Amino acid sequence: MSRSEEEIELTTKQLVFVVSDSVGETCELVVRAASIQFHENAIETLRIPFVEDEQTIIDVVTQAKAQQAIIAFTLVNEEHRALLMRLGKAHQVKTVDLLGDLLDVLSSQLKEAPREKPGLIYRLDDDYFRKIEAMEFAVKYDDGRDPRGLKKADIVLVGVSRTSKTPLSQYLALKRYKVANVPLVPESRPPEELFDLPAERCVGLIISPEKLISIRMERLKSLGLKPEADYAQLERINRELEYARGIYERIGCDVIDVTNKAVEETAGIILRHLEQSKDD
Repeated sequence: MSRSEEEIELTTKQLVFVVSDSVGETCELVVRAASIQFHENAIETLRIPFVEDEQTIIDVVTQAKAQQAIIAFTLVNEEHRALLMRLGKAHQVKTVDLLGDLLDVLSSQLKEAPREKPGLIYRLDDDYFRKIEAMEFAVKYDDGRDPRGLKKADIVLVGVSRTSKTPLSQYLALKRYKVANVPLVPESRPPEELFDLPAERCVGLIISPEKLISIRMERLKSLGLKPEADYAQLERINRELEYARGIYERIGCDVIDVTNKAVEETAGIILRHLEQSKDD
């Protein structure tokens, strides 16, 4: 990379106003997905939720012009969308409508006008309560706290320390699955309930020793502990992983190597395995 390119990467940053007539999570997620395609910290977002009147829209455009910001928005009200686009053009503020085009196309195809009610995606329906129940379940039965939860779980994650059991549990809970996880330590026998479960409901997590050493050393540093601790030593880690493989073989479960995998990627593999087991 040339010096000029390095300077651009270090100094160029674009402010994006994330404007919504609801909480703005969807809009911000799309902006962040786009920002990943550029250099790190290229995009700074400012979320402006619950924009439901014309004066607020005027204020947003005025502020965006003053800060040289782009406006990305998800507004369900057609008049508010048109006003924001019109004001943006008049004040030379770039605006991106992330919802309007899709609403227009769907309306045309369905021959039906949109409801134009903000926040419908967050309505308190059965699906919402299933998600909350699953999230509470993941917290309650995290890290083997109560073996009685294993029989109630849709998915049981098993693995040594720092194999992403808790993040995976929480991510899968957002997908409405009740997930429990069990830590494996050679000095402590897993709960007997684990071996009574159908193998297809269990997932063993494995990781390369080198990656696990790196993760555990960072963990020790964050806790203010010395990296020389046995917890992050190769001999100890190899013993733990060998012990884990023995447990997985006894259970007869699928095993996933999480080395260098994002939580989302591992979760996708787990859900595909789960669907395949249902088909079988």
